[in-house]
Amino acid sequence: MKLLSNVIHCDPDIMGGIPVFVGTRVPIRTLLDYLEAGDSLDIFLEHFPSVSCEQAIAVTRRISQKQSYNSPTRSVIKLESVRSNPQ
Repeated sequence: MKLLSNVIHCDPDIMGGIPVFVGTRVPIRTLLDYLEAGDSLDIFLEHFPSVSCEQAIAVTRRISQKQSYNSPTRSVIKLESVRSNPQ
């Protein structure tokens, strides 16, 4: 798995400093919004081809690990589509 420093970038000159996928201007929040809306990882990647599947999976795995400490059930529900079809 990639280190998050190789996946997420924050720079005040890029999108006002909000976290984006490295090499893109796609906010990490956009991926979360898609997943929270029930969209699959495939749909997100289709809409944002500059984000690699590897990048998106690294972020979702990290989120899953973080949420598992706070709410295991919510974590499983939100990321079920990602795990069932990781490409």
